[in-house]
Amino acid sequence: MDQKITHLGEISGKILVFGGVYSNLQALEALKQIAEKENIPPENCICTGDIVGYCAQPEETVQLFKLWGVRSIAGNVEIQLRENAEDCGCDFREGSRCDEFSQLWYPYAQSKLSENSMEFLKTIPNNISFNYAKKRVTVVHGSFFNVSEFIFKSTDWAIKEPNFEATNANVIIGGHCGLPFNHQEKDKLWLNAGVIGMPANDGNPTVWYAILNDSNNSFNFTHKTLEYNYKLTSKLMQNGLLPEEYSRTIVTGIWDNTEILPPIETGLQGFGIQL
Repeated sequence: MDQKITHLGEISGKILVFGGVYSNLQALEALKQIAEKENIPPENCICTGDIVGYCAQPEETVQLFKLWGVRSIAGNVEIQLRENAEDCGCDFREGSRCDEFSQLWYPYAQSKLSENSMEFLKTIPNNISFNYAKKRVTVVHGSFFNVSEFIFKSTDWAIKEPNFEATNANVIIGGHCGLPFNHQEKDKLWLNAGVIGMPANDGNPTVWYAILNDSNNSFNFTHKTLEYNYKLTSKLMQNGLLPEEYSRTIVTGIWDNTEILPPIETGLQGFGIQL
């Protein structure tokens, strides 16, 4: 994988961070309204990848994303789509439920995306970095070394640490795992804003994002929940082509399975997010 980092230079003011839109147009529309209400310009909105995914409107989602003009890195889904790969590259165990489901939603997304959208996905960098409130921040999808690596709050710091060393970052903003968290060790912070395309397995249909704030010239962050028209998203997914289990998750806030989760995160299913 190309490890080049696109450097954005210095950013100031509020930054909206989000991940995993997953073709969920209704969630993206709701988030765009939040950004406008908070007066956060598009260039200060950053996505950790996987614009396309499980939900029913991949083409409309990419077009709104492009129109909004926000920044993003490529998730494994974007990388696989633009390489015309046969699967989503999520690193699911072969034969697992997630693997079987991906054999439905990934070809569906492939079939729906226009040439224009595919060209747009090809312009997205693999990683970005910027300076913010005297910190060097690098945005990765899974990890800096592996776009499909699942990094959770409970993931050992010894696994996270090399990412800081390789990127010379004080803050790593990650995606991919679907759960919001922050993990601080000394002067280093790993921050995951969560995803807006699917609930966080917490028994709630609301989804998660984060806002960074540089007031008082210090690095501050807040995890936030987003309400959107999830009933419409779920209904659109019941089209006979996508996994019904995912349309159910949109409403219940509970994942169909916990195959990718470590024991600690598995035990928290339905108990709300522990930040």
